[in-house]
Amino acid sequence: MAKLLVLHQKQPSFSLLPSSVSEFNGIRLTTSIQYKRRVWRPKNALNVTASSAKKILIMGGTRFIGVFLSRLLVKEGHQVTLFTRGKAPITQQLPSESDSDYADFCSKILHLKGDRKDFELVKTSLSAEGFDVVYDINGKEANEVEPILDALPKLEQYIYCSSAGVYLKSDLLPHFETDAVDPKSRHKGKLETESLLESKGVNWTSIRPVYIYGPLNYNPVEEWFFHRLKAGRPIPIPNSGMQISQLGHVKDLATAFVQVLGNDKASKQVFNISGEKYVTFDGLARACAKAAGFPEPEIIHYNPKEFDFGKKKAFPFRDQHFFASVDKAKSVLGWKPEFDLVEGLADSYNLDFGRGTFRKEADFSTDDMILGKSLVLQA
Repeated sequence: MAKLLVLHQKQPSFSLLPSSVSEFNGIRLTTSIQYKRRVWRPKNALNVTASSAKKILIMGGTRFIGVFLSRLLVKEGHQVTLFTRGKAPITQQLPSESDSDYADFCSKILHLKGDRKDFELVKTSLSAEGFDVVYDINGKEANEVEPILDALPKLEQYIYCSSAGVYLKSDLLPHFETDAVDPKSRHKGKLETESLLESKGVNWTSIRPVYIYGPLNYNPVEEWFFHRLKAGRPIPIPNSGMQISQLGHVKDLATAFVQVLGNDKASKQVFNISGEKYVTFDGLARACAKAAGFPEPEIIHYNPKEFDFGKKKAFPFRDQHFFASVDKAKSVLGWKPEFDLVEGLADSYNLDFGRGTFRKEADFSTDDMILGKSLVLQA
């Protein structure tokens, strides 16, 4: 039987001592860089009364999106439980978070330990607890969702983190929620989950982010550029660099997740969530430099077809135009991103990479292949 734990003890947090170097979860931290503290207070915050407070389960919640989402929900008075395997600390103090705010969060967040792929455990533990709302942040396959629905027949709402990657590639952009989807995409499991939720007749809402960025990002989105900027290296970008893409800040995504909670207008609806503006690959490289205070970078364009990178990924974005309209979320939910791109990248840099913390070490091996050929052609 899974156990429900109340975390009253303060969990390991980032060291904030001047000019210190420390370790957190195997990540090297340096904290000699000074930055302007900005307290995150999302716009359009909801006021929750005791009668409207919900018993909420978050599937996942300790890596990225759920870290920010859980804080918003707790601040609004909901009882929040994280369902994880317990391999990572249930909480971590954010660099912008005061000691008192972190202590308050730790005293209220709950934990249910288990593997979501152990379907019998999921059914037993969830039915014993009972939840009003489920936020499924890390679900990838439809068969992972069915046991949750079976365990919670009185569930009021199932809020799912899908992906804009489900859309069928098209010459007509941006993608709208009504666009054709690709049943063969690498995100087909998310698409099948949306279909399952619809077929079960539950009250569901699906959020489709594009590229997500921000502090604690475990995908090498902005981090890929920051590594190269810090090392003073040219930035290799495939083809023309004019491919148009779109990024959305994790805190804006968390706010959108909260705004669909208990919202009748969000019932059985899909919403694209990302930044309001689109950006070219070259423009993103320059935006990262501006946000982090680096000189404008040297950009090297290359033809990916001329290289064999093996299993390594030479560039973190799909080499195509890829962006989606967020007009529906703005008009139906009243949601609006708080961060523009440069401001959001600065927030990510100042609260993460600029403090010496990152998820992956720099790997310039594919860059060297590209730059080596570029030098030969110039000779």
